[in-house]
Amino acid sequence: MTAPRLDGITDTLARQAIELPSWAFGNSGTRFKVFGTPGTARTPQEKIADAATVHELTGLAPTVALHIPWDEVADFAALRAHAEGLGVQLGTVNSNTFQDEIYKFGSLAHSDPAVRRTAIDHHLRCLEIMADTGSTDLKIWLADGTNYPGQDSMRARQDRIADSLAEIYDQLAPDQRLVLEYKFFEPAFYHTDVPDWGTSYAQVCALGEQAVTCLDTGHHAPGTNVEFIVMQLLRLGRLGSFDFNSRFYADDDLIVGAADPFQLFRILHEVAVGGGFDEGSPVRFMLDQCHNIEDKIPGQLRSVLNVQEMTARALLVDREALGRAQAEHDVLGANEVLMDAFQTDVRPALAEWRAARGFPADPVRAYAESGHQQHLAAQRADGQQAGWGA
Repeated sequence: MTAPRLDGITDTLARQAIELPSWAFGNSGTRFKVFGTPGTARTPQEKIADAATVHELTGLAPTVALHIPWDEVADFAALRAHAEGLGVQLGTVNSNTFQDEIYKFGSLAHSDPAVRRTAIDHHLRCLEIMADTGSTDLKIWLADGTNYPGQDSMRARQDRIADSLAEIYDQLAPDQRLVLEYKFFEPAFYHTDVPDWGTSYAQVCALGEQAVTCLDTGHHAPGTNVEFIVMQLLRLGRLGSFDFNSRFYADDDLIVGAADPFQLFRILHEVAVGGGFDEGSPVRFMLDQCHNIEDKIPGQLRSVLNVQEMTARALLVDREALGRAQAEHDVLGANEVLMDAFQTDVRPALAEWRAARGFPADPVRAYAESGHQQHLAAQRADGQQAGWGA
């Protein structure tokens, strides 16, 4: 097979932007243990600096998502200036209503109006932060749910969520969006209040055009056809963003493409078909990962490069040939068109293309050989490493 050429898809690749999560540059882990790694960022400023390193080496990560209160600072305008000085922007602001004692039985769905008020006010505070950072997306993931049948009224909880979201939505600026994530279980195990794309879709449609759904690739039951959900949300105009990661069992938050690169390819093929890569597309791409045992910057480098590689393969699908095979009910022929693109090794062509644009042909190797990781380990030997604790 001759080496693939990227002619015709380079404009799309050049536009590709993958938002990095600030929390991926801090320590994270499981319910059992959080392990530290040398050189881990200690402050929001250091997390942003690490994200800027990924962008400098790849050109793929121009924005950094924040998590409140994990990234709380006294002056968010100054944090924005810090990021811009490093060549990146501040992106999505993620709320957190799952770690405080008050949220033991829920947040926006809680039966106590005082608890709901606290949760709503937290989101309104996030909107204030967005005004200072220039962020346009407020992303909400709710841990709300129950562990036992009869524990609470599932219908009443849906009504309370709808009312809470409506109050938050009403405070959006014209250029801002409310992005509602879903997850089928954990930490609630009997039922989760926003467990699937359909529930998220129903809630955001009731709010208005500035409300959309976030699809986290690790938030589905085993065997779920995730690319079907991608297609449907694109078709309905409500796919706002992705949280890319990999899972072997549940919400593992591993490096995207590590567990099932073919699934990542299939998802990105549907994105391409549905116009998600078109110029001006409202679909935003973000990583949501926790690097428990690996160094943070190399983990993010591998992730954004995996997304770039599978995007290139998805864009190489011969759509005319695929359409003909589908129209003729040529089952194996249609499958072969997809498999040909998936099995194409685009890595040499991408390395050459990156080098031509002034980036390292192999960003992972370039980072390893730069000594930057060792420099960070020495520079950050003292102080408290950032992380969410466990």
